[in-house]
Formats: sequence, C-alpha cells, structure tokens
Amino acid sequence: IVNAQVAVKSPRYAVFDLAEGKSYVFRVLSANKHGISDPSEITEPIQPQDTVVVPSAPGRVVATRNTKTSVVVQWDKPKHEEDLYGYYIDYSVVGSNHWEPSNHKPIKYNRFVVHGLETGEQYIFRVKAVNAVGFSENSQESEAIKVQAALTCPSYPHGITLLNCDGHSMTLGWKAPKYSGGSPILGYYMDKREANHQNWHEVNSSLITRTIYTVEDLTEDAFYEFKIAAANIVGIGQPSDPSEHFKCKAWTMPEPGPAYDLTVCEVRNTSLVLLWKAPVYEGKSPITGYLVDYKEVDKEDWITANEKPTAQYIYTYIYLHEGHTYVFKVRAVNDAGVGKSSEVSEPVLVEARPGTKEIFSGVDDEGNIYLAFECKEATDASHFAWGKSYEEIEDSDKFKIETEGDHSKLYFKNPDKSDLGTYSISVSDTDGISSSFVMDDEELERLMAISNEIKNPTIPLKSELAYEVLEKGEVRFWIQAESLSPASTFRFVINDKEVENSDRHKINCDRPNGIIEMVMDRFTIDNEGTYTVQIQDGKAKNQSSLVLIGDAFKAVLAESELQRKEFLRKQGPHFSEFLYWEVTEECEVLLACKVANTKKETVFKWYKDGSGIDVDEVPDLQKGECHLRIPRLSRKDEGVYKATLSDDRGHDVSTLELSGKVYDDIILALSRVSGKTASPLKILCTEEGIRLQCFLKYYNEEMKVSWSHRESKISSGEKMKIGGGENFAWLQITEPTEKDKGNYTFEIFGDKESFKRTLDLSGQDRGKVIGGLPDVVTIMDGKTLNLTCTVFGNPDPEVVWFKNDKALELNEHYVVSLEQGKYASLTIKGVTSEDSGKFSIHVKNKYGGETVDVTVSVYRHGEKMPEVKPGQLAKPRPIPPSEISS
Repeated sequence: IVNAQVAVKSPRYAVFDLAEGKSYVFRVLSANKHGISDPSEITEPIQPQDTVVVPSAPGRVVATRNTKTSVVVQWDKPKHEEDLYGYYIDYSVVGSNHWEPSNHKPIKYNRFVVHGLETGEQYIFRVKAVNAVGFSENSQESEAIKVQAALTCPSYPHGITLLNCDGHSMTLGWKAPKYSGGSPILGYYMDKREANHQNWHEVNSSLITRTIYTVEDLTEDAFYEFKIAAANIVGIGQPSDPSEHFKCKAWTMPEPGPAYDLTVCEVRNTSLVLLWKAPVYEGKSPITGYLVDYKEVDKEDWITANEKPTAQYIYTYIYLHEGHTYVFKVRAVNDAGVGKSSEVSEPVLVEARPGTKEIFSGVDDEGNIYLAFECKEATDASHFAWGKSYEEIEDSDKFKIETEGDHSKLYFKNPDKSDLGTYSISVSDTDGISSSFVMDDEELERLMAISNEIKNPTIPLKSELAYEVLEKGEVRFWIQAESLSPASTFRFVINDKEVENSDRHKINCDRPNGIIEMVMDRFTIDNEGTYTVQIQDGKAKNQSSLVLIGDAFKAVLAESELQRKEFLRKQGPHFSEFLYWEVTEECEVLLACKVANTKKETVFKWYKDGSGIDVDEVPDLQKGECHLRIPRLSRKDEGVYKATLSDDRGHDVSTLELSGKVYDDIILALSRVSGKTASPLKILCTEEGIRLQCFLKYYNEEMKVSWSHRESKISSGEKMKIGGGENFAWLQITEPTEKDKGNYTFEIFGDKESFKRTLDLSGQDRGKVIGGLPDVVTIMDGKTLNLTCTVFGNPDPEVVWFKNDKALELNEHYVVSLEQGKYASLTIKGVTSEDSGKFSIHVKNKYGGETVDVTVSVYRHGEKMPEVKPGQLAKPRPIPPSEISS
C-alpha cells in the first residue's frame, strides 16, 4: 500500500523511498463516495533508476525538395534519445513568424515528409523531441527552401510533325516535354528507323537546342519514323512514342504545309489565346492567312472560328463554355487554297486556375516604368518569356528584363508611343501559366505622369503664392505646401533678387503647417514687380510666382495706403459705419451713422451743404449711433449731408450726397413702405367727371406709379389726368363715356416689389350717386335752385326725386332732367318758404341703388342768412335689390 491515507486525484503519481536494486510491481484502485473499485492489472516488474529528464533539442535540420506540394525534413537525433516518445515538426512561411504543426502524433524516425505546402512558397522548419517528462527545446530553424518538385529527368516530347520534305531530307517539329524535371532542358536527341526495320539509329550526336530539326541523307520514297528524348542536367528522359510513318517524297503541292507548335495560353473561364508558328513549306505562293478550327473533345464536328483568314499567328477565343474541354487545329491559306492542317492541340479545359494572376504595371522608386508578373509555381528550370504582340522580346535597347525567383519585370528604357501594344508572358515548366497586358494611350500617359513625378518630384501646394493687405497697410505674401519637413529650405525672390529676413521684410516659415510668409512693413511705388517663392524638400522642388505690375500693382498699393489711413483714422474718434439712409414704417427718412472710440469730450455735428443743422436732441455718442430725421422727403431735401467727430485725438468726417441715384433709391424704398399701406381704389364724383383715388401713408409725385385701363397704360392728358396729394394718388376721368368702363389698376413700384390696387367700373354695378350733391343748401326766396349730380350703374339706373319722402310732383315749379343717362338734375324755380325741407334722389337698377338726401333751407329777402356749417357732400344710403323689387 503506497497511499493508504489520502486518495490521489491525478492519474499520475510519483513513488518515493524504494530500495535500489529491487524490482517492484504496481496496481491501481479507484474510489468514489460509494467505495473502492477492484484493483487494476499488475504492472511488469520494474527497478528504480536515476530520474528521467526532458530530452535535449534535436540537432541540425535539413529540408530538401520532394514534390510541388511537399518537402522532406531530416534532423540529427538529440544527444540523449533514450525513452523518447518521438518528434514533432513545425513549419512557417518565411517572414510570417507564424508556426504550424506538421504532425499531431509523435513520430519515431528522424525523417518526415511535410505535405500540403503551397507551390513556390518559401518555408523554414524546426523540430522538438518529447518523452514521458515533456518536450525538448526547439531545434534551430532549417535553411529556407522553396517548395518545388525534386530534380528528375525530363518527361518525353510529343506531337512530332513533318513540316517539309525535299526527297532527300525531312524537317520535323515537335512539342517540348510538359515537365522539364526541375532543371532547364539542355536539348534533344533524335533516333530514326525505316518502317518495318527493327533497329533505331542515332540522328544527332550533339544536342539539338530547338524543337525543329532537318534530318539529312534520307532515301527517296522510303518511309521513316522518329522518336525524340529530352535531356537536362540530371540526364536523358524517356523518348517520345514513335511518330507516324513519313514518306520521304518531295513536297510539290501548291498549298502550304502545316503550321506547327500550337500553344494554348491565357486560359480563363470563358476565353483563351491560341498561338502557332508559320509553316516551313509555303507552297507556290506566299501565305495570306490562317483558318482556326476547334471542337469539344466529345463531339465529332469541327467549327471554323474565323470566316476570313487571320493574317496573324495568334487567335483569341472568347465566349467559350466554362468547364468544357476543347481541341484546336490551324490551316494555312495561300492563293492556291487551304493547306495541310496542323497537329491537333492537346485537350484544354476552359477554366481559370485558382489563384490566377495577371500582368500588372507600375513605377519603381527611381521612376522606371515596368510590367511585372508573379508565378509561385515557377521552378529553377522555369523561363519567363516576355513578348510584344506575342513575339518574344529581344530588343535590349528598348527593354530590360529582370527575373528573380518567382518574379519577373519588363522595364521600358525610354517609353514613348512606339511602346503601345499588347504584352504577354509565359512561364515554362509550369502548367501553361501565362498572361497578357494591353498598354494603351491612357495607361502609358498615367505611368509616365507618375514616372515624371518620381524623377522630378514636386512639393504639392495647398495654395499658390498670394497676398493680403493687413490692418496697418502691411502687405503679407504667403504660400502653403501640403507638408514641409524640418530639413526643407526656401527662398523669397523679388525681381530676380533674393530677399533676406529684416525689419522691412519679415520672413517666417511654419513648417508643420507648410506656410511660408513675408510681411512687407511699408508697401510703396518702388515695390512693383514679380514675387517668387522657391521651395526644396529633399529631392522635391516647387515654386510659385505672383506678378504685381500695372493695374494689379496699383490696386495693391491703393489698398495698402487705404488700410494705413484707416488704421490712423481709427486711433481717434471715428465712424465705424459711415453715413447711410433708411426708411421707417412711418415713411420718414433717417440719415444714420455709427461711431466708435469716442469719449465724453468728443463733439458730433450735422451739416447740409456746408451749413450746420440745428437738432432738437444732441446724440448720445456712448450708444454708438446717431440719426437725422427727414419727416417728408421732397426735392428741397436734396443736398450734401455731412457728419463730423472731433476731440483732442483727431477728427473724422462722413459724407452722403442725397441726390441723383441716392435720392431715387430712397424714393423707391419709400414706395415700398408706403405701397404696403395702399387702400382699395375709391370713386369720387367731381364736376369734371369721375375721380379714382388710392390713399397711402405717403405720396410723392416722383414715385414710380402707373395707372392702366383694361391692362393698357394710361398717360396723363386732357381726358385722363394723373396726380396726387401728400397721402393719396388719383386718376381723373373727364366726362366718362361707355368706352371708359372696365378694370382700372393703380400700381406703385418699390425697390424690391410692386403693389397693385384694382377697381372695375363696368359689369353688374348697382345704381350709384357718385358726386355733386351737398347735404345742406341755403337759398333766398325768389331764387332758382338747381341740384345736379352724376349717376352711374350697369344697366343704367332709374332716377326718382322725392320731397319729404314723397314722390315729387313735377310741374313748372319742379323740373327734373337726366342727360346722357348720367347727369341728373332738379330745378326749383322761384323758391319759396314752402320749398324748405328734405329733397331726396333715388338711383336704382336691378342690382340695387342709393338714396341721397339734401336739406333745403329758404330765407326771405332782407333776413340775415342763417349760419350753416361749411358745405359737405351728402352721404348716400344704399338700397338693396330686394327693396327695389318690392
């Protein structure tokens, strides 16, 4: 019994105080609240030994190439490897500082293949050992390794094609192996044999470096077959399958031979690019173009892609079906017809590879324009082949190619318009990785602008050189850059002469805000010219100029002098706002000004045309405002008004000429204020006819008003006169006739708006007495009394006279008349005392009417004439239509 007193909760327990040299066995019992279990099985006998410690770190770690997605990792075992459970291997992408485990169970051996790595990526590895006590320290990291297949011999060439035959030799073409074995292909070995012969014979003893070769010394009309093997640094790969049997007979057909070396590139989801080489045998006339055929692999019929032969060795297929597999062939055409078909291409799955990258453009830190391409799948054997119009670039005067690892750049040495066009790249020893880029006018212009900015950097400006006139008349010149470093420098140049910081030219630079300024204390006639600021910050430069010559200079000089005078003026009492005018709601004109920097002793005075104006109330200068009131403006108020301020510190004057346009503007403002108060048009009957009146708070005949009849403007004349008084405007219609009926409009024009009032003198108008009758008449007996008035209505009204509310009986004593339907009169011949009383006239039509009463008072000859109030017009009483109808 080891622990009889205390139950152990951990499944691990250290046993102490055992005798050295003796063997022990162990068993374990478990317990819970219900009791103790049966014992476990008994262990094997074991003797106590020295304490086991964590293992030491494994030794040197070496990683070697294996496949495109795996690496073989080997390491030296720890110095003390007894009782090891095994090893754990971690990997990390170079530069990421992030480690991932490769295995989740310890491995017993010191060699392990790490799978699932990304092709073309660089990795480092580390290893740690583990035993019963724990983990060792991590080993040192391995050297970085790029994931790519291990070196092998290349795969076999394919697609051997007869390109020409002259009866004694044959020209053959073929496709390079799909896989180079991880090392560049050095060349090819070819073997031949006549058909039905057993033995193959070597064609070349030295390597063929191209994929086209002419075999000499052949027997005419004999049949031959060929096979080809590729070689790299590792060795010679497997040979190709034997070609078909080719007859050695001279080609004499007029049509071209086959195109060859069909290459499919830039495979995307719905498009691809097909390239080929021109036939070796042209036929009897030059080749004029090519027909391109294609079909899906599981279909029988070929489709010709182009109706007219293409003259180029390239064809771009678009709108192919994503996920479908196609094959292609090409036929050359000359004047004799369509030639032999090329070999059928290998099947191509139309689908973009995951992670497909494209050529991209850029400008480096030195301002060089380049096209770049990145290919993680590139191996040591890969070649980045740049092309223009799909022809490999070899012009070292125009281009420079730099390739490092899986990156390649095409630099333009002296870019210009000749560099416009389509650029392509293909990477050998990959699964057809390729891309293209169109350099058009817009893109080249963009890149050249960036290049120019880098080669000739410009400090960006927030604002060009500008000026402002300060309060005391100083002139400040300033420019603001986007930013300036502490090491930046600048120069102020005036008329090609640099200006230094001095009392006359205060120069300052606020680099954190990018502001450079110069303040000229006194700007004079001598300062005309060109002002320039030059800035340099590292390689970047910029400058800005301001030309102050002629009128531009005079404007700055005048403003500077004005500001200097203003500054001096404001040292004493001064006008903060010079004289101005305003119109009150009561149609009074106020001349006003605002003053500042006054004191108790400051004197303020008003003048008109040089003479002082007496005012009832002395203005309170501490309030800062002074007013002069003109109650009813008229021409007599025109003149030059002046206000003065003075004390022991100085004197200031403000002048306002109230005439010309100023006077006219005030009249317009008065028209606006008064126009708002315009009453409806009223009718007044006079001896001459009818007068239309509009009452206003203020009226001046200089106000801009207009009268119109039926929307036609009325000019003042004998028939219609226009005039007014202090608070009303009128239109006099002399002897109105039928033609004078209609709408009349009065309009007064203000400075911002106009006001209209309209009256209709036609249409359905009730009978009216529109003037002529007084309310009281006093007359001596024996005299003749004539009461006359003008009546109006549409239709023409009926006129009835009454005496003391009874209809008047007409006779020689009482005579009535109605002339032209509008002039009504009552004549009383030989007036007597019995004629005293109330006389009334009723004027009515079907729309209503009016009654007017006149009181007649008769006195005898010799009697004193009764005192009566001054005559007033009688006031009419309306008669409603219902009263008329009754």
